[in-house]
Amino acid sequence: MISDKYPDFISPDAENCQKLIKEGSFIPLDNYWDNSPNIKNLCTDSEWERVRADDGHIYYIPLFSSTYMKDVDPIHNGEAFWLQVKVLEWAGYPKIKTLDQYFDVIENYLEANPTDSDGEPFIGYEIQANDAWFFALDNPPMFLDGFPNDGCCKVDPETLEAYDYNLSPTAKRWFSKLNDEYAKGVIDQECFVMSSDQYYSKIASGKVLGMVDQHWNFDYSTHELPPDCTYIPIGVTIDEGIEEHYHDRTAFNDSTGTGISISCNDPEEAVKFINALLEPEIHNLRFWGVEGVDYKVGDGGVFYQTDKQKERWNNSDYIYSHRCGYEYMPYYQGMLKDGINAYSPSCQPDAFFDGLSDEVKRCLEAYGAKTFVELLNEAPENPPWYPMWSFNNAITNDTDYGKVMKQIDEAKHKYLPLLVMSSDFEKTWKEYNDVYNDIDTKIYFDELTAEVHRRTDRSK
Repeated sequence: MISDKYPDFISPDAENCQKLIKEGSFIPLDNYWDNSPNIKNLCTDSEWERVRADDGHIYYIPLFSSTYMKDVDPIHNGEAFWLQVKVLEWAGYPKIKTLDQYFDVIENYLEANPTDSDGEPFIGYEIQANDAWFFALDNPPMFLDGFPNDGCCKVDPETLEAYDYNLSPTAKRWFSKLNDEYAKGVIDQECFVMSSDQYYSKIASGKVLGMVDQHWNFDYSTHELPPDCTYIPIGVTIDEGIEEHYHDRTAFNDSTGTGISISCNDPEEAVKFINALLEPEIHNLRFWGVEGVDYKVGDGGVFYQTDKQKERWNNSDYIYSHRCGYEYMPYYQGMLKDGINAYSPSCQPDAFFDGLSDEVKRCLEAYGAKTFVELLNEAPENPPWYPMWSFNNAITNDTDYGKVMKQIDEAKHKYLPLLVMSSDFEKTWKEYNDVYNDIDTKIYFDELTAEVHRRTDRSK
């Protein structure tokens, strides 16, 4: 921003996206919509209104937010408590409903199987908690109480009030449980001093039995793991009788996306390029590859991959040398425009279960499921304010509530790891409460509540 020179296409995080708009670094995309029907039709009119800037223009295209026809993804890509399939098989595929039950399974497995076949110790539970990724430590109290992933708050659907869960009874029980498991050695003793790369390496080693994470965050680290190390999502709550809400429908992220910068010499051609990427033929090429090479077309126009094509398609060398999905350019999930096939091979319903390993098939069948999504409660329709993290991510320090949010984050980044490692949990919990209560959090949560109402009103 200092040099005022940018690449042609920019896909920043939410906070920097808003800064770039204020600096005038994006071109207004809606000036080119008459000749870009694929872009314009990617979102509904009401969704485009959510990303319209104060000056009336639209400067970026939301990513990972559009579904054509219906969501057919058999993978739960969001947050959950995860356990390796070998742990569940060893335990006899138990019903795991609560936080205590989840850790009981891990503890029992570790007692009977402290090391892998090479004599290396298993890591019972791993936590990724650094400046970049903190949600696996921070937001589970929201899920444990049966709320969906609004991220920064719990929203009462009746009153439309945004609630703070940071000091809730469930939050205390969550951190107290982690404190117990850390003291027992179940939780990796290095979790709060390791980098993200080290976290992913530990996942890729197969030694981590369980963790809380978003599937999209750790998925790539599992591609070379043996089948018995496959991670299974579990919808854990704090107590029996609470309905879990881990799986959701595609969330519309209005806080950021891909835009075209003012440094682009030919913005009209740049818009045409994005529009062309959404043409059915090109979209198929991005996510299915070349017909006859990467997939075949069977009866009724159904796409399928042979075993050889599937193996090659998922090979890391082939991914780098051949595949080009332009994942940070706009695309739609769900179905292809032909209305027959899923947008990618991994989502093709009829082929998914047949392509699983025997270990995973046995696990899914034991729980009466054919997909990972079916292991969790069915996702209801997203409420109009959902998800609130898309608003939270775009908050800057330019506002009073943004300054308060920063104070809250600083307190949590300092004290949440300490709560897990503390030799005197109650004392550390009191210190954290005292610091947190000195923050005028009402300013922040009042603004979240106001945004819930704004989004709800715009949807009417």
